[in-house]
Amino acid sequence: MKKSLLFLFSLLFISINSFPYDSGWKDLNKILKSIKPPEFADKSYLITDFGALADGKTDCTSAIRDAVEKCTRMGGGKVIVPEGTFLTGAIHLKSRVNLVISKGAVLKFSTDPTKYLPVVYTRFEGTECMNYSPLIYAYKQQNIAVTGEGILDGQGSKENWWKWKASSGEFSQKPARDKLVDMGEKNIPVKDRIFGEGSFLRPVFFQPYMCKNILVEGVTFKNSSMWFLNPVLCKNVTFNNVATDGIGPNNDGCDPESCLDVLIKGCSFNNGDDCIAIKSGRNNDGRRVNVPCKNIVIQNCIMKDGHGGVVIGSEVSGNISNVYAEDCVMNSPNLDRAFRFKTNSERGGIIKNVYARNIKVGEVGDAVILIDYYYEGGDIGKFTPVMRNFHFNNITSNKSPYALKMKAYERSHVKNLQLENCSFENVKNPNIIENIEITKCVSVTINDKPLEIKN
Repeated sequence: MKKSLLFLFSLLFISINSFPYDSGWKDLNKILKSIKPPEFADKSYLITDFGALADGKTDCTSAIRDAVEKCTRMGGGKVIVPEGTFLTGAIHLKSRVNLVISKGAVLKFSTDPTKYLPVVYTRFEGTECMNYSPLIYAYKQQNIAVTGEGILDGQGSKENWWKWKASSGEFSQKPARDKLVDMGEKNIPVKDRIFGEGSFLRPVFFQPYMCKNILVEGVTFKNSSMWFLNPVLCKNVTFNNVATDGIGPNNDGCDPESCLDVLIKGCSFNNGDDCIAIKSGRNNDGRRVNVPCKNIVIQNCIMKDGHGGVVIGSEVSGNISNVYAEDCVMNSPNLDRAFRFKTNSERGGIIKNVYARNIKVGEVGDAVILIDYYYEGGDIGKFTPVMRNFHFNNITSNKSPYALKMKAYERSHVKNLQLENCSFENVKNPNIIENIEITKCVSVTINDKPLEIKN
């Protein structure tokens, strides 16, 4: 009897896992209800009352720190950057603090790397380490925000942070980057992965780490040292009406990593790399942390320059699920792809339940939808990636070299990809579709001709 029950349970387990849950759009409203911006006490702390000077030259780091410390100590509220130009180093947000960048205010961040020391617990391209502090950082805090109508200027340029991207030379990040990846593969304790001064691993602009209840609203971020917005291991995150503008190397716009419940709404992206890139850790280190990125909602956003509009990868070793994108506009000859999914067999990971609808694509430089299992190293690892349940509805594009450019492994097809009510115009080249199981293709045209799929 026990053996029979065990056999039936095994069949049920296999059945459940053979037909993964795919809710379509039905869970979106439930996810949105769980994303609630934090609220703050009605108290204000002007940074000028703590010694900050609006001359764009005086270092206001300590004044801002003192204002943040007093605000959190007194139960929270607003730390206000008033009209004017202020220079600062790293800002560390604390619980219950809303950093308000007023209209007419410019908060300029120093390009002196020593202003971002001592090192903090962070991630660099999906691998945990001790490195320079992000320009704005929070660690294990709750109810934090950056809001207002002002500008946060990272001052990134070829003369400072961006030159660290070089593959060789005095300021190259490559030796330290390779060392960090190796440390991740060898499970070196994070406390011993110490970088910072002399390593040239650039800090990101805004990074809350292991935080809850986060809001960024209304502000404009310019010229980041590296990625702009990078919440890691966070819960309940809202980016509303935020702009990122910077064409530097690796200037990703918004990169949620291993986060739960993230809303990116009404934002605009003009970036030197991916506009929105959803991630969950790199290779062995991502599998060690083992936290997925889940319930990511993208609404009413504008994507201009960048390598991709809505992107998943390449650091996906902790898995990604339930990504919703709707009512977005993507348009630039310098935007390479509208949708980009990039991975390889070193990354591994599962990407499932991706939904996109009502997306208007003007012009892109490569493909409207790109799936790439051969990103960077290609098929040289032991961790076969898995992708399933991709739904694209009412996607229109006006000009692109490719409509669909999708290559998976023979041993790991992309399963259940659906296309409905899509129109791709002025497409130059035939589709590339390898090992993709398209289960639905209804009312889809390329250059006014119906798309016929043969799986």
